[in-house]
Amino acid sequence: MNKRKVILWSLTVALGGFLFGFDTAVISGAEKSIQQYWSLNTFEHGLTISIALIGTIFGALFGSIPSDKFGRKQTLFFVAILYLVASLGTALSQNWYLFLLFRFLGGLGVGASSVTAPVYISEISPPKTRGSLVALFQFNVVFGIVISYFSNYLIGTATETSWRWMLGIQAVPSLIFLVLVRLVPETPRWLILKGGRFEAAKSVLKIINPTDYETDFNNIFKGHEQDAAKHVNQPLFQNAYRFPVTLAILFAVFNQVSGINAIIYYAPRIFEMTGLGESSSLLSTAGIGLVNFLFTLLAIRFIDKIGRRTLMLIGSAGLIISLGIVSRAFFVQDFTGFSVIVGLLMFIAFFAFSQGAVIWVFISEIFPNEVRAKGQTLGSVTHWIMAAAVAFVFPVLAESLGGGITFLFFTIMMVLQLLFVWKMMPETKGRSLEDIGTTLVLH
Repeated sequence: MNKRKVILWSLTVALGGFLFGFDTAVISGAEKSIQQYWSLNTFEHGLTISIALIGTIFGALFGSIPSDKFGRKQTLFFVAILYLVASLGTALSQNWYLFLLFRFLGGLGVGASSVTAPVYISEISPPKTRGSLVALFQFNVVFGIVISYFSNYLIGTATETSWRWMLGIQAVPSLIFLVLVRLVPETPRWLILKGGRFEAAKSVLKIINPTDYETDFNNIFKGHEQDAAKHVNQPLFQNAYRFPVTLAILFAVFNQVSGINAIIYYAPRIFEMTGLGESSSLLSTAGIGLVNFLFTLLAIRFIDKIGRRTLMLIGSAGLIISLGIVSRAFFVQDFTGFSVIVGLLMFIAFFAFSQGAVIWVFISEIFPNEVRAKGQTLGSVTHWIMAAAVAFVFPVLAESLGGGITFLFFTIMMVLQLLFVWKMMPETKGRSLEDIGTTLVLH
């Protein structure tokens, strides 16, 4: 395997994950200033925060269409344009409605990249390193989150327009991604299955695996012939794909009912609920981003060694304990011992080590070649619908029910996740995409 080139292509495409993370989290430092700037009521404020997530639903829902029709690479180029336009547009918007439009466009980019980037990386990666390479996408997501947190802290809230700088700085990495994504090749599986460009596919496979690229080509081409014989364009929702569809939906739902996006979006506000000042809250939020980054890095090291399922078992147990600590702290108003800060940092660590690192890897692996983009779309759409719902209702729940009950709900959901992983989740490490797809379809 030409390891350096495959890693370079994966890192380049994973820059879409960096922008995904930056765009998702940067609003946390600006949300209060934006609310004050346009004098938004509770409903308008919730819409302002969740509008990007609504965009991600549509971006994920329709992301497989250009991905299958024009290719993974070309779709990522469109995504880069969306990120650039959205970052400049939100920073320069002079009215609230225009601001909502550009945040929505940024959400389209996030949703489309959550479908296309993991599929791209999974399709160029050898089985032995696929988990860690696809996890580079999530690594860049959390890297984007931590950079946005530190960027928000450095910019601060000293001036009325500080929030514009917080959002506008994203134009720089967006432009870099726009340039670099033109330099990566199209995936060999798309070239064979969708583009019918067999020699071009062989050229890419020869770079990926110089010693055995003919075998790889024949395995993919065999699947292509079988699909053609079945007159595929196959619908995703049919009995044959029932098990991978169920896995993708449940995995994505559990990812969000852990409360992860509520914590990422509203971390400064949660810390202020415990009595911390604004500056300390922003710094504590940056600490969350750093822990997220470090434990995602650790997960990448282990995901191909001990497997996806083992990471999820460890992580689920840790999430139950950490969310329980936070819930108890709110119930008994125990803020003097920094229980909330410790609990949230533990939560982020276990989430990054499990769900955060595994979700995009696992969903990109479990569907057969002929419906992989559609399956990734299903997982991404489910993920973003739940993310938008949680982000929209969290301020209302926290205000009306209190932090104790809100975090108790997240705790109970993680108990159910542990049961799901234990009873249903298969292991996919070290297996070819064709082997996984065949096994789960026959399940």
